[in-house]
Amino acid sequence: MKLDYKNEKVMKRITECKSGLSLVIVLLSFMSQLDAQEVLSLEDCRRLAIENNKKLKIADEEVKASEAQKAEAFTKYLPSIDAMGVYLRNQKEINLLADDAHLPVGSISSDGNFTFRPDQLMVGSDGKPVMVNGQYVPKDYALLPKEAMTVDERNLGIVQVGLTQPIYMGGKIRAYNQIAGLSERLAKSKRSQELQNVILSTDEAYWQIISLVNRKKLADKYVETLTKFVHDVELMHVTGVATKADVLSVRVKLNEGEMVQTKVDNGLSLSRMLLNQICGLPTDTIVMLKEEVVDTDVDEVPTESLEQVYSRRPEVASLQLATDIYKKKEKIALSEYLPTIALTANYLSSTPSFFDGVSTKFDGMWSVGIGIKAPIFHWGASRKSLRGAKAQTNAMNYKLQEAKEQIELQVNQSEFKMKEVTKKLAMARKNLERAEENLKFANLGFKEGTIPVLNVLEAQTAWLTANSELIDTQIEARLCKVYLERAYGTLEF
Repeated sequence: MKLDYKNEKVMKRITECKSGLSLVIVLLSFMSQLDAQEVLSLEDCRRLAIENNKKLKIADEEVKASEAQKAEAFTKYLPSIDAMGVYLRNQKEINLLADDAHLPVGSISSDGNFTFRPDQLMVGSDGKPVMVNGQYVPKDYALLPKEAMTVDERNLGIVQVGLTQPIYMGGKIRAYNQIAGLSERLAKSKRSQELQNVILSTDEAYWQIISLVNRKKLADKYVETLTKFVHDVELMHVTGVATKADVLSVRVKLNEGEMVQTKVDNGLSLSRMLLNQICGLPTDTIVMLKEEVVDTDVDEVPTESLEQVYSRRPEVASLQLATDIYKKKEKIALSEYLPTIALTANYLSSTPSFFDGVSTKFDGMWSVGIGIKAPIFHWGASRKSLRGAKAQTNAMNYKLQEAKEQIELQVNQSEFKMKEVTKKLAMARKNLERAEENLKFANLGFKEGTIPVLNVLEAQTAWLTANSELIDTQIEARLCKVYLERAYGTLEF
């Protein structure tokens, strides 16, 4: 029996050790999962958003396209070589004579004229040369057959290789190259503007989550305090110290706190989905954010002059580049008034060929020339085109002036809001200190029985409001700094 008892005791200890070991393994696994949970800072979120943003990818491709267009525009300065080949199957041959021809046989005199000697003329019965219609009739004729003047062009082939070198195009090629260079800079400016928009939307979503995380902590603490307070008031009601109305009032406040808690949880879930979508993460991913404590001062942003702001803002750069592009289009429209000059060199080969008689083999020749084209009359089309280009340039200038006015207003508003939120932040901290002190005395007075339940509830509500206002002001300060940097054009990653 002792042996069995000892064995049972040993088995029980082994089982306990196994259970403890399993518990340790579970705890270590849970801790490793917590350690493996991703923690993202604001810079990490910005980087992910930039890497996964579709509009930025589109802007990158537009930059590549503008670079290719710039390289293509430069080729207009260079000579172009083209080749052309044609094959035709014709129905008929070309016959230069309808029938066989008979040519008179004569002589060529020393002065180069065609004449007939007396022995080459037909003589009548009277022994004199025969004349018809005032012309002597030759005695001998040479036969020119119809086949000798027939060209077989039923199978016609032509091959041409040509070179064209522009010499003067009225400044059109130079204007096209300048437009291509400006278009490349415009695409990069739009990409910079889109980058700022991505950073701004990322920061807004990031600080919204930070705000809701802190609100959740506050709501949880508020509900925990009210739950304890409900328990205390119910005990006081049992002992007859508190009334039923006091119990109901505390329970109503607890329900309100739980509703706030639920709203914060739902808002936090939606905000996390938005940030995940911006960063290119699965929407159901839950990541920890690094800056969950926002009770720190916001760094001051150095003041910038309007000229510095205009030089940094991509919107101004884009409109300025667009204005320059329209000015170059004016030059293109003006070039329609001017002549164009080009050098050409060609080699043409055909079959049948006519360079050495009529031959069916390919034979050709080269040619070099200069072509000049000058407009004379086109019903004023060039003048109307130039007028339209100038109108577009003026319209773009007005847009540029309007953008500068709006940026100036945006800078002034951002600077004003930054100063305002700094004052609000100091006031919110003072209000929280007073609310905490008020709640402390209310709880102390309630324990001593000198302060009713309603006063304690009011103090708790004031404490909750002061904390909420402080969180809102801190997040507002963070965002005001971002808005001011964007207004200054210094918001970069």
